[in-house]
Order: sequence, then structure tokens, then C-alpha cells
Amino acid sequence: MSHSRTRTQPKYTILVSNHPRTLTLDIGDKRIGLAITDELGLTAQPLFTIHRAVPKPNLRADLKSIARFIRQHAVEVLVIGNPLHADGAPSPQSAKTLAFADALREFLTPNHPNLTIHLLDERLTTRDAHALLGHRSSRADRLDRKDLIDQVAAVLILESFLSGGQPALLPDPDLV
Repeated sequence: MSHSRTRTQPKYTILVSNHPRTLTLDIGDKRIGLAITDELGLTAQPLFTIHRAVPKPNLRADLKSIARFIRQHAVEVLVIGNPLHADGAPSPQSAKTLAFADALREFLTPNHPNLTIHLLDERLTTRDAHALLGHRSSRADRLDRKDLIDQVAAVLILESFLSGGQPALLPDPDLV
């Protein structure tokens, strides 16, 4: 008499992220810091800093750079930091950011009709980025630091967006 055993295969749950690739911009007069989610759309990663033409930025060149990156990385969501005053009122920089966001939307819509663009309150992100990075002394370090601060500020904006608009918990700079 033969006994046949039926083997049962273990059941596994495969988790697939349904989070879209998200890009964040921290827009300033001289630089634009960029951060992006990983390929699963779960974590924020600093990218690089776009150096804008000074004293007058070349809007079209900035828009083309951002559009190229959106296309290359299949970005579906764009989050732009909106620098409001501490009391929540629009700041002069906020007005510039809104104008940039409008120009970006107009530029991107023909080729990226499904791209979703959000403005997110970014109050204190630059200050928090400074606190996270600590202090450096040499001129070269300060120049590199400005680029890094813009990228870290973009990461903080993106982390806030990913957490549903709740501020991200930051390490205490005195303990770091």
C-alpha cells in the first residue's frame, strides 16, 4: 500500500507598492533642490541641486531640466515646497514659487497630462536642514553645503508629503 503525501506549498503574500514615483522641488532664487522617492515610492532620497542663472534665472532652462528628469524617472507626482511665513501667510518667495509652479504646470501638461502637482507648506525646512547638517568652516565646504541644504530641505518636504502632510520627526540637532 502506497501512501501519497500531498505537499502544501507555503503561502506568501507579495506586497507591491502602489505609490507613484514622486519628485520634490525646493525652489530658491539661486538654486533648486531636488529629492525623489525610491522606485517603490516609499522613501525620500536627495538628488542634486540645479544652479539657476544669476542675477536673472532662465525660466525655460529650469523648466526643461525638470521636465527631462520627470521623463527619465517616470515621475507621476510633483511636490513643490511653498515657503509661507511662520503665521501661514504667503511670503514674497511664496509668490515667486507659485509663479514658477504655474509656469511648470503649463510647460509640463502637453507631454505629461497625468502628472499631479502639489504645493506643500515648507515652513522651517531650510532651518531644519541647517540643524541636521551642523556647521562647517571652509569656503568650499560652505558652497557645497548650500547645495546639500537645498537637497536636504527637498527631502524634508518629500518626507512630510509621504507622511500625509504631518511634519517628519527630526533628530534633535543637539544630540546628533
